[in-house]
Parts: sequence; C-alpha cells; structure tokens
Amino acid sequence: MTDLAEGTRAVRIARTAIEAALSSDPPKDPATPFRSVELPKGFDEPRGVFVTLTERRDGALRGCIGFPVPVYPLRAAIPRAAVAAAVEDPRFRPLGRAELGRTLIEVSLLTVPEPLDVADPLDRPGAVRIGRDGLIVDAEGASGLLLPQVAPEQGWDARTFLEETCRKAGLRGDAWRSPRTRFRRFQAEIFDETEPGGDVVRRPDPARR
Repeated sequence: MTDLAEGTRAVRIARTAIEAALSSDPPKDPATPFRSVELPKGFDEPRGVFVTLTERRDGALRGCIGFPVPVYPLRAAIPRAAVAAAVEDPRFRPLGRAELGRTLIEVSLLTVPEPLDVADPLDRPGAVRIGRDGLIVDAEGASGLLLPQVAPEQGWDARTFLEETCRKAGLRGDAWRSPRTRFRRFQAEIFDETEPGGDVVRRPDPARR
C-alpha cells in the first residue's frame, strides 16, 4: 500500500513534470529529470498509473492519460503520464502555462488488471464493484478504460459502467453482453490535490468505508 507521503510525492512529481514541459526548455523525455532523484523504493517498481487534470473552478476534466499496465517504473511513468495528460490528450487543447495554476492534479496508482471472469456475460454487472473496480474492455480491435472513481462520480450503476466503458472504446453500449467482448478490472490508490500545488489527500478505499 502507498502511504500519504508517497502519494503526495507522486502528485508533486506530476506537477513538476508538467511545469518543466511547459517551460521554455522542456526535456525531450519528461522522465529524464527524475532518473537520479532520490525517491522511495516503490518508485523504482513498474506500476500502472493515470494522471487526471481538472479545472479548480468547476471540476471540468482537462486531461487524463496513463499506462493501464506496469510498463515503466513509477519514477518514469508518472511524469510521462502527467505531461501526456497536459499536452497530448486529443480531447482537449494543450494546457497553457497560466492554466496550470488553476488546475488540480490527481494521480491514480493502479493494480495489475485481472480478467473479469463470469460464466455468463449477463452476470458481469454483478461482478463489478462500483467505486472499487476500474474497467478495461477489449473487442473488435478496440480498447477502452475507465478509472474506478468515474462510476461513483457520475452516479452510474454497474450495468451503466459496463456500457460506458464500451462506449469509451467506440463500441456499442450493449457490447458488454457479448462473449466475444473481454473485460479486465483493476483497483487504484488515488491521491488528489485540494488546491493547485497545495495539500494532497488520499481518497478513502471504498472497501474500508
């Protein structure tokens, strides 16, 4: 488990990486400045991570990109995901330097995705734990992912969460019913800024509420 001090460090790395990327002399690889920085041992371990940016004023999404599976150590994955969320998310224009001071950063540290195994695809809603599980769908050469926090934020039940994950991949909402559609689930440790550049809090684990 990641403690609050480590989660705070993760969010600070994300913000520092974005600041560097928006400077007049950005590094070619956002991870470069963090290769020799002393960090807790966990930051040298590969882990999936997503960085989400939202506007402080109204909470509107401003960017969200990451790595669903552990392909890079966290010291590299966090800055790369953060910069991609800031300037490469195709849904939004690149973040401007002045905007960063009005933007909240959230870092989600993921568990390794596992198959959502059920005997009958129609049983999938009963196997999804809202607020606890994130979902990855793969079908017809397409893939889509939604983080665990999305469903409770949107007020979705498990069936709607499955449908929206399919739509995220560009599939029909009812594609979750097909045995040819594959789902994986994962969990996340989520750390949020309370103010841009301010204190960081850990979201409660739904399993412990």
